[in-house]
Amino acid sequence: MKLFFRYFFRTIRIILGPFMLLGELLTSPKGVERSTEAQKKVDDECKNLSLYQFKTCPFCIKVRREMKRLSLNIEKQDALKNPTARAELEQQGGQVKVPCLRITDENGEQRWMYESDEIIAYLRERFAA
Repeated sequence: MKLFFRYFFRTIRIILGPFMLLGELLTSPKGVERSTEAQKKVDDECKNLSLYQFKTCPFCIKVRREMKRLSLNIEKQDALKNPTARAELEQQGGQVKVPCLRITDENGEQRWMYESDEIIAYLRERFAA
């Protein structure tokens, strides 16, 4: 039965995925405009962030839309197609669940944030103009 549900939802994702990606493309928000210096500072801060995602996951799309709205250049890791990213997510983050934002602080310590609403709240708090 578990196998049935896995293949059922995988089939749904294959069918609906292209429509979801097209919807993301067509309804993509306009990014925040910052001065060149301010955007460079934001880009430097984003180098310590990495988003682990599946391309057609609706919660990942929600986070990517917010990243676009805030004009954030955060590295994206496809945990579905990239086995290295998937292994990192499982071994260092503790579970294969997306979206997941890896936050590396100045000391090199990493924190893994898993819920889309928490990720969005964190990004807004840290980068909203």
